Amino acid sequence: MIKIALIEDEEDLLDLLEFNLIKAGFDAVGFLNTKKVRDFIIEENPDLLIMDRNLPDIEGSEFVKNLKDEGFNIPVIFLTAKTAEEDVLEGFEKGADDYIKKPFSIKEMIARIKAVLKRYNKESNVLLYKNYKLDLINKNLLIDNETVDLTKSEFKLLKVFFENPKRVISKDEIAELLEINEKSVNVSINRLNHKINLIESKRGIGYIIK
Repeated sequence: MIKIALIEDEEDLLDLLEFNLIKAGFDAVGFLNTKKVRDFIIEENPDLLIMDRNLPDIEGSEFVKNLKDEGFNIPVIFLTAKTAEEDVLEGFEKGADDYIKKPFSIKEMIARIKAVLKRYNKESNVLLYKNYKLDLINKNLLIDNETVDLTKSEFKLLKVFFENPKRVISKDEIAELLEINEKSVNVSINRLNHKINLIESKRGIGYIIK
């Protein structure tokens, strides 16, 4: 099921959005501010973020820009009363995939959600992180458009880090992913780092992408 995170500080509107998205077949989770959203994205890996820009703790476009700068690769729709042309342009510049102006139609919103997800899925043959681009079709890595060849296990390993930026991946999880024993995990990480030096160890916990 498609999982959507909603950030809207008007509680009645948030409840209405959750109700209608769940009715439309989505798994919608609402937040009144951004305080727990980043952790939710890391832990639950939602498929889409829908958010207001006028929030009590941070301007919505700044929050999205920060996420994108950190390497989070998630589509975003702004749902906001900021409707001036310069506001719309700023929203797209800071990472929006679509921009819905309030007041809005629920039917139009759902149509736009489906359009963004469809477009995003077409682009999901590539995972992006900073200046790194992981090609899921050719199974190689591009750094500033320079190709780095990866073995099958290196590709699988890097893919899980790109899909989970800022999350510590445990040795158990890596061992299961690569179908190796835990003692071989360090060797696999070192081989990958010899090529790209992108994974760091968190002693006693696991590994994380830098």
